[in-house]
Amino acid sequence: MESSEHPSLVAKSPLAETALGLKSGRLDLLAYIDQACERIRANEPRIQALVPEPGRAARLKGQAERLVERFPDPDGRPPLFGVLLGVKDIFHADGFLTQAGARLPAELFQGPEASSVTALKKAGALVLGKTVTTEFAYLEPGPTRNPHNLNHTPGGSSSGSVAAVAAGFCSLALGTQTIGSTIRPAAFCGLVGFKPSFGRIARDGLLIFSRSLDQVGLFTQDAAGMGLAASIICRDWRERDKPPDRRPVLGVPEGPYLDQASPEALDAFRAQLARLEAGGCIVRRVQAFADLEAIIRRHRVVCATELAEAHSAWFEAHRDLYRPATRSLILEGLEVDPGELARVRQGSQELRAELDELMAGAGLDLWACPATLGPAPEGIGSTGDPAMNLAWTQAGLPALTLPAGRAANGLPLGLQLVAPFMADERLLGWAEGLAAALDPESTSRP
Repeated sequence: MESSEHPSLVAKSPLAETALGLKSGRLDLLAYIDQACERIRANEPRIQALVPEPGRAARLKGQAERLVERFPDPDGRPPLFGVLLGVKDIFHADGFLTQAGARLPAELFQGPEASSVTALKKAGALVLGKTVTTEFAYLEPGPTRNPHNLNHTPGGSSSGSVAAVAAGFCSLALGTQTIGSTIRPAAFCGLVGFKPSFGRIARDGLLIFSRSLDQVGLFTQDAAGMGLAASIICRDWRERDKPPDRRPVLGVPEGPYLDQASPEALDAFRAQLARLEAGGCIVRRVQAFADLEAIIRRHRVVCATELAEAHSAWFEAHRDLYRPATRSLILEGLEVDPGELARVRQGSQELRAELDELMAGAGLDLWACPATLGPAPEGIGSTGDPAMNLAWTQAGLPALTLPAGRAANGLPLGLQLVAPFMADERLLGWAEGLAAALDPESTSRP
């Protein structure tokens, strides 16, 4: 919902269409760069998705000119030729400082470029710049606002990445997820968000929050573009593992997990399921997550302890520079008994096995559930509650959110889909058809 004071600042820039246009030459690369830079000039002061960079436009134009010189023949161009890429400011990228949304000295964090960034650059992408993150990818927010309505958060911790893609500054962005930092903001901003199976995307060159939970994520405006990006960046991508030529069987995790969502989110979820069933999907309701409180407790213990572990030297020297929420979690982690940590870490494997057993027993292809408790909260003092994402992240399962209508206040809602471990190809293979079925203006079906 727009107002004259805070109109929507979203702009169309789907990855698959953009990449094909740039690669073929139908879309002029320098014109694409100029258009993106003009959007940034006009709207970034209000959205604040990007880490400031003097001379950004000149740098990008120079890089684009060199890319055209290197690949003059469209037939020889890489798949992401000239596509603009946002990089969450906890990834190392050559030519950019890593600051992690923190007040600590930036020289503490520098290192070799993340292989995820390198892989996308080798595929032809140009780094638009660093995107704003909450402090060390935890709770303390940056200044970024939701392009759909500037009065609302875009979500976090990948705040700048999701806002940059929604605003059309770039067609692809890197984020991370330790609890819900890819799926939640993607839903809040009406995007496709993807968190692969744990370990499918390399984490070197990344400032680690929790070594047992951190997973690299991606943002695009389109399901087709997400499939393209994932095939480039995920380890051992197997095109032959695409899904069978039928509608997926969807499982609804009934019980305390689903009960967390707001009445509005649950009403929207029922409508989403109805559209998918009308398109031929089978929906089965399965009792799950009976031990939800224990799952949440495990996640908290691992996050606190492993954040304290990752920051031990920095925290000792610069404690006063940490913001309150981050400092509090580190202090909590320092008090955890090593024996308890070992026990709770084992819980993620047990949860994955339990979910696999439930899926096999009910004959499910995918889980389906709300991506968030509801639409993006008002204000930017909080990035929203990741409750609908936590359990799937802990199990390390591949998760996807697709745009799925709007709340009463006009802000986007998302549908979260989760596949078995290492079934990423199947999940994304079904994504385009499911996205079309969820679009009220589409006549196609999955």
